[in-house]
This record gives sequence, C-alpha cells and structure tokens, in this order.
Amino acid sequence: MITDQESKSLPTRVRFDPVHLDKAPEVDAFLGRLGLGFFDADTVVAHIGRNDNWAGTTTTGAKVFVKRVGGGDPADVLRRYHRILAFETIASRLSGSELRGPELLGSDEEHRLVAFTRLEDAQSGFELSTDDAFDDALCRRAGRILGILHTLPLEPGTLDDDPHPSPSMDHFDALSLPVFIHSAFAEIESWSLLQADAELAAALHELRRRETAAPQVPTHGDIRLDQYLLAADDLYLSDWEELRSGDAARDIGGFAGEWLYRVIQGIPKSISEDPGHTFGREATHEDILAHGAREIDRLRPRIEAFWAGYRETRPTQDDGFTTRVAAFTGWHMIDRMLAGAKFGTRLSAGDRAAAGIGRTVLLAPQNFTSVLGLEGTS
Repeated sequence: MITDQESKSLPTRVRFDPVHLDKAPEVDAFLGRLGLGFFDADTVVAHIGRNDNWAGTTTTGAKVFVKRVGGGDPADVLRRYHRILAFETIASRLSGSELRGPELLGSDEEHRLVAFTRLEDAQSGFELSTDDAFDDALCRRAGRILGILHTLPLEPGTLDDDPHPSPSMDHFDALSLPVFIHSAFAEIESWSLLQADAELAAALHELRRRETAAPQVPTHGDIRLDQYLLAADDLYLSDWEELRSGDAARDIGGFAGEWLYRVIQGIPKSISEDPGHTFGREATHEDILAHGAREIDRLRPRIEAFWAGYRETRPTQDDGFTTRVAAFTGWHMIDRMLAGAKFGTRLSAGDRAAAGIGRTVLLAPQNFTSVLGLEGTS
C-alpha cells in the first residue's frame, strides 16, 4: 500500500501512446459547454507527455487545443491546474504586453481541463532551434518576455509560494519504494550516479539555500525552448503549471541550460560534419573538447542576446544573481539526464556527458558566468 506521503513523490508513469479521444468523452462534453461544438475526429492529433492533450478543429470551425492536467498526486494536479488559471488572470491585465500565452477559451475544474485557441502553423522554440531558426533576435525577445514576468507587481498571495519541487534533495539520500518501483532502469542508473556524489549533493543543497534567500518574484518555473511558441510573428510563452513566486535565476538558468545542452548533444553531429574529419576515425577526447568549444562559441550569442533582452525589461538584479543562474544552468543539464532516463533502458553517452558538464558548472558556478554569456551585471 502506498501512503499519502509516498504518493507525493510518485512519478507520473510515462506513456508512449497518447490517449485516444474516444477514451475521454469529457473533452467533447467540455467543448460543447463552451459553445465550440465537438472535435472533428479526422483533424485531431494528440501527443505523449505528462498531460493528455488534443489539438484539432471543432464542428463549428474553431481551432482548439485542449489539455487535461495529469499526474499521480491529485492535490498536485489541482495546484498545477490553478497555476494555469492564475497566469490567465494576470495576463488579462496586461493588454498589449509581450508577455502572453495562447488565448484561454475555458476551463473545467472537475476534469482538470483547459482549452486554448490553437495557434495556426506555430513552431516551438525547440523546433526552431533544431533548424537554427531560433536566432539572436528571437532570443532577445524571449529574454524580454521573462524580464517582464519577473518585474510584475503582484499583490502578496496572488501566486503559489511553495518551494519548487526540483531538485528533490530527498532523492539524493534514497528513493522511496514507490519511486523505485515506478522508475525505468535508466532512472535507477541515473540516481545511482547522483547519490554517490557527495560534492554534487552539497552544491545542490547550497543552491536551494540561496534560492530560498533570493528575492521572490513571479517565475515560470519550467523554462525550456519548447515552452516558447512562434506563430506568424508573435512569440508566446506557454505551459504555466509551475508558475509561482520564486528565484528569477531558475528561469534564466533553464534557458541557458537548453543551449548548453544543445552544445553537448550537437558534438557528435559537429564532428561527423567537420571537413577535416576522416571517415571511420574514432573521435578522440581532444576532438570532443575542440568541437565542444567551437559549438559553445557558435551558440553563446543566443544566450547573450537573451540576456541583453532580459536586462532591457529587468535592468537590475540582486548580488550574486548570475552565479545562481550559472548554477541553475548546471542543474538543468542534470535534470535533462533524468528526464531522458524516463524513456530509456540505459543512459545515453550524450546525457552522461551533459550531466558531467552540469556537475562541473554546479561545483563552481562563479567560474562560468562569462563562458555562458552572462556578462553586464552581478
């Protein structure tokens, strides 16, 4: 039997197939109550993820995206549902602002459903970055959006002020039995590496301490490239389930960490495309270091542009801010390893390398602020 306390740390099962609309009749009932008709089944697409979701055209011609907030802990699901609606309340007061998400069409608390206008021909930041189209100009806009969020003047109590759940320091001591049972082999492999690393655990404890002591501002809490959506010429920030009062450095570190993660994942491709690379020759350690340095030089301008845009809308930060940003960048790399481990039987070499570099940054974050392009303030 799983206790209530244990269920709070129980991971959501990873599904490899999306939920078919036929198994969720409450979705069409929800759309009907909103006056949007019902999904035309021939137009509906669904994607795997923590939350069930469906996108398509309804019988009234509306372009709709519906998400059902999911997870193993009902109380946590409800909190994430309420955070989405909290952002919508805030956004409704920001007419004309660069900070916005897709238009909310309606919500259903009983079934934890939210419906949004589906953005036509939208591309995520991840898709754009894969095509090298998330350029400096877009990164600058992405930074401005976060700067606006972090400077919003909100009344006390407007946002959830619970500490962010990640990293869960309890897991660095031991995994509970329910977490262990529901973890993939690669996750167990990941935690066996992390739990044996006392220096890393100490660095993360210090980061969490400094996070708690930092000025608390409205934060997104889950910044990744795919949370940004470009439709026509409008850039949106989406997925507000982790919105809360917190340390702004976490959000900036998430964005910087995405690009550093791309550097590591891009090294094998970079080597294979090098005109000087001899076919059939194994890449040496020196090859990897040289190509990694080249990739960092190539992609650092993205972070620099983001940082410049951020400082346009939030010009002042607290002492030690960029050091915390670098530390969160390091944690993001380790977090990406853990996220990828949910889908694999063994850890990939790329994720091991990313986590190793994340560890290096976490142990001495003050040494990496300029490497990451975070210059210009504390």
